[in-house]
Amino acid sequence: MTINGDEHLTSQPTKTLKNKLDSVDLSIIRALEEDSRVSLRKLADRVGLTPNILHNRIERLEKEGIILGYTPVIDSAKMGYTVTAIIMVQVEGEHIVEIENQIAKETNVLSVYDITGEYDAVVIAKFRDNSSLNSFLKRLLAERYIKRTTTLIASNAVKEYSKII
Repeated sequence: MTINGDEHLTSQPTKTLKNKLDSVDLSIIRALEEDSRVSLRKLADRVGLTPNILHNRIERLEKEGIILGYTPVIDSAKMGYTVTAIIMVQVEGEHIVEIENQIAKETNVLSVYDITGEYDAVVIAKFRDNSSLNSFLKRLLAERYIKRTTTLIASNAVKEYSKII
């Protein structure tokens, strides 16, 4: 990764994608990250393609699994989810994937990551209040294969949503 003149992180496509993604594809992805509701005509004008060619490129990016969907960005605080928790989970070795998949099914869980170090997974989740966080943690700790958890509560979100390119 490098930092460009606008102080934003940019990354080069991986070696396998480098041959598939050109600068036009990257422009399309950037534009869709900014506004996925933009009309094909406006986007085509912006990236210098005809709407037909743009449609074909977007369809290819979807089929290749580069574009996974078009999701609105929701203000979780306005929806009543004011507590953001980062929960590190230590699991008995052979049950890591099982536990991660189980945690990932929880509706308030945003992300579950495998990590290295003392813990096996990190969970990012949103809660309405500390009481609902506490209930969630107690359910986690009641799971047979979870050894322990450590929870951090975010006091402020400096950057919450990110763009890939």
